[in-house]
Amino acid sequence: MKNFRTLALALVTIVSFTACSDDDSATTPVNEEEVLTTITATFTPAAGGTPVILMSRDLDGDGPAAPVVTVTGSFAVGTDYNGAVTFLNETTTPATNTTLEIEEEGADHQLFFQQSGLGTFAYADEDANGHPIGLNFTYKAAAAPTAGNLTITLRHLPNKAGTNVAAGDITNAGGGTDAEVTFAVTVQ
Repeated sequence: MKNFRTLALALVTIVSFTACSDDDSATTPVNEEEVLTTITATFTPAAGGTPVILMSRDLDGDGPAAPVVTVTGSFAVGTDYNGAVTFLNETTTPATNTTLEIEEEGADHQLFFQQSGLGTFAYADEDANGHPIGLNFTYKAAAAPTAGNLTITLRHLPNKAGTNVAAGDITNAGGGTDAEVTFAVTVQ
């Protein structure tokens, strides 16, 4: 009986030590989703002049207050613009420029410019794999006066090899939407 107790105690000890591992303290880094409260798209005329600025500020995030969306200026017919989009997290003090993080993780992000008849967009930046990001772009305003909506969408983990995704078509991009805002703009 004494041998049985010793054997049982040894078996319980072995099971206890093998059930616990020392890798419980090892953590896998979690890439947390960016907090994006302010989106600013700045369109600077290539030949010089006053930029057109599109901004959306949503300081309470998913809270009850709607974002404040503003458009400063209108686009000039047939004009070429150099564009840049910036993202801020204004829930921190000082505000955090999350544009840099999006650029660093460029292979995991792409901006899309959805519109109809307002002109043409072209990407002016790319990730480490040669695929577009969209933080920098060019825009040629429509050749005739018009008005409409411009939707800027930031996608996380898009399929950048999808049909026409590199050309800015969101249809086959997949992924998740990190941010999306629609601006009412005019070309005159």
